[in-house]
Amino acid sequence: MILSTKGRYGLKIMYELALNYGNGPMPLKEVAQRQQLSETYLEQIIAHLKKGGLVTSIRGAQGGYELIRKPEEISVGEIIRTLEGPLAPAECVLDDEPECTKAEYCVTRLIWEKIMESINNVIDSITLNDMVDDYYKLKQKKEGEK
Repeated sequence: MILSTKGRYGLKIMYELALNYGNGPMPLKEVAQRQQLSETYLEQIIAHLKKGGLVTSIRGAQGGYELIRKPEEISVGEIIRTLEGPLAPAECVLDDEPECTKAEYCVTRLIWEKIMESINNVIDSITLNDMVDDYYKLKQKKEGEK
């Protein structure tokens, strides 16, 4: 299972907004420059994040985007599912899929369910605030090596 660029770039957008949290709206152009990504593509992704209730936009010369909640209240899982939909290694373990006639005795389905549960547990346990904390730890480590 590989995340699309939409999911990966969306997480980068949210990370940048978390780094900037409390400093007012951040222009998408600045996010694109910091992450070295296409602003045009980020505009498409930010629309999904806004529709998903994760960011808000502020118009005007000092406008841009802000997180709608604190970084510690937004999980990586919420972001990825907003952009990618449910994460599953096989369609048969999704709630909205028709019930498989072999589900009662399908050993591989049990494995897919365990994988899906593990993935969701990990991504739901990491918040944007955790990512920001990791950034500062890595930065401090890098500066200590100089």
